[in-house]
Amino acid sequence: MSTLKNIVIVGGGTAGWMTAISLLHKWAGSGTKVSLIESPEIGTVGVGEGSTPALKTFFTDLGITESEWMPACNATYKVGISFSNWSTVTGHTDYFHPFFSEYDVGPGESFFTRCGHKRRGVSLTAHPDNHFIAPQLFKQNKGPAAIEPTQIDYGYHFDSSRLALFLKEKSLALGLNYIEAKVSNVTLAANGDIEGIQIDGIKDIKADFFVDCSGFYSLLIEKALNSKFISYENSLFNDSAVTIPTEVYADRAPSATISEALSSGWCWQIPLTNRIGYGYVYSSKYLSAEGAEKELRKHIGKSSEGKPAKHLKMRIGRREEHLKNNCVAIGLSQGFIEPLEATALMLVQYSIYKFIRYVETSDTDVDNYNTTINQMFEGVKDYIVTHYKLNDRVDSQYWIDCREKPAISNTLESIITAWDSEQDFDAALSKLSPSLMYKRASWYAIFAGMGRFPEGRKAATTFQLIPSHEKTLSFCQGITAEKFIDHKESILMLTQ
Repeated sequence: MSTLKNIVIVGGGTAGWMTAISLLHKWAGSGTKVSLIESPEIGTVGVGEGSTPALKTFFTDLGITESEWMPACNATYKVGISFSNWSTVTGHTDYFHPFFSEYDVGPGESFFTRCGHKRRGVSLTAHPDNHFIAPQLFKQNKGPAAIEPTQIDYGYHFDSSRLALFLKEKSLALGLNYIEAKVSNVTLAANGDIEGIQIDGIKDIKADFFVDCSGFYSLLIEKALNSKFISYENSLFNDSAVTIPTEVYADRAPSATISEALSSGWCWQIPLTNRIGYGYVYSSKYLSAEGAEKELRKHIGKSSEGKPAKHLKMRIGRREEHLKNNCVAIGLSQGFIEPLEATALMLVQYSIYKFIRYVETSDTDVDNYNTTINQMFEGVKDYIVTHYKLNDRVDSQYWIDCREKPAISNTLESIITAWDSEQDFDAALSKLSPSLMYKRASWYAIFAGMGRFPEGRKAATTFQLIPSHEKTLSFCQGITAEKFIDHKESILMLTQ
């Protein structure tokens, strides 16, 4: 398959519009017609207001600058995620999952070395916050913008509804055929392909290929083509969320997502330029919707008074076949692995790229495409499950069950075993790398951050050549203060 002449996307939202602009950017110049059908009656979920560093590549590839899209979407920078109360281990109740920078190479290696010794019972400190720039940027209210050019990974926080509208306008400018209508029927050909889509019970829309961006409803990939859904409910227990917006801070703009554990799940805090978004992700098996909203309002405090709450249900899992016949599912229609670590748009982005490659190359092996996408989902799932599996909380049955009852993959079991034993952890990660979606620093940060170490039984006197954690912390604090710009100021600079 080298070209498609007519593509129809069903569904808007962030996934639909990311797909539309990507396909137009790639193929509009060669004559491919891209249409998007969006129902005015169906709203978007609008939960995904954070990203990984992958989103930076998305905009760079499209030639869209931060000064253009970020102000339009009330966006802020994100240097990582601050975790609070996921562990009760002394000194490890809080930790930061950092995005990497060029300044982290030396201190980071010191951190990895210290972790290796501490895993073997040496009595020393090994905490990620002492060895990376990102947690210091967050603590000093700095963003990733530096006085001098600097290699640093970062993501974003943004209003997902505004992002969808921004991408819609860009797509229309590239020649998108936009159809505002409700799909009333899907017809199949004898070979199982989608033959056409009927809108508003009147008009038939035909295409070479269809993209299902219809969200959890999965109109094409499931309702029409019967692609099996693989549930993750035995590994990840959260299936609900409640969100409440509050006013922004007057004196600062946080540059990280805050993830704080509550009684039956966790609460995100996402800072935009016009509001702070709070959301409680929880399991309905352990907590009612009313109880979740009450707990979230208590957690937020007075600033939640009078603010509307929005309740959401989530379907956690993935498709067995993301690409089936002449249809590919992208976004919530293909799967979702809860909001923790903000991986939804990363999976959308990678799925789009893989689909473009599938079309443009001679590799039209559908099984290979589906296997690749499934490996990505499984790799992300393993890292998300790790947060729950490593918790040591005993204050609620939810947290006890999250530790004791989740089904875990052989890959994750091997990683945990390698860390808990005296195996070479780097060698274990390297061996398993084809199955992993997260790099070395992320795995070290979560295990060490949550204090997954044996009791210290050996003096650290023989390891004096390792830089002290005080020294690396001082270095990170100094670099942050000297070379990086205030986050709020850097956001204002985008509009000047």
